[in-house]
Amino acid sequence: MIRSSRPLVLALTAVAGTLAGCASLPTGCPASSQPTQWTQLAFGRSIGDQGDLVSEADFQHFVDSEITPRFPDGLTILDARGQWRGPDGRLVREPSKILLLALPSGAESLKKVDEIRAAYRQAFRQDSVMWVTQPACVAF
Repeated sequence: MIRSSRPLVLALTAVAGTLAGCASLPTGCPASSQPTQWTQLAFGRSIGDQGDLVSEADFQHFVDSEITPRFPDGLTILDARGQWRGPDGRLVREPSKILLLALPSGAESLKKVDEIRAAYRQAFRQDSVMWVTQPACVAF
């Protein structure tokens, strides 16, 4: 998600929950909804120190080849701006993409999310992809 050896600090408007795999499903969901886990992945688009970005076309290809096959029932992607403090203390900002998923229950879903993170890191030479998971009640 980010250039080499630099931690990402990304401001999300959602309340951060527990890390993936540790979140418990909520109890007391309204009758019209189901308990689930809500996952957010933050993909930084900067590549290296030259100012190159993951293009819209390359990101869409990644969605089509890596994300959609794992979660074909639906997802949401938002454009965002991330920022983090580099090792030299300077604040660095980069365009980002936020993936929102209501996860099907089971450990297999968490494994698929981790596979997506690994694929993005490898495809676009990123150090990390931020992952936040929290319990939620979902209705469609």
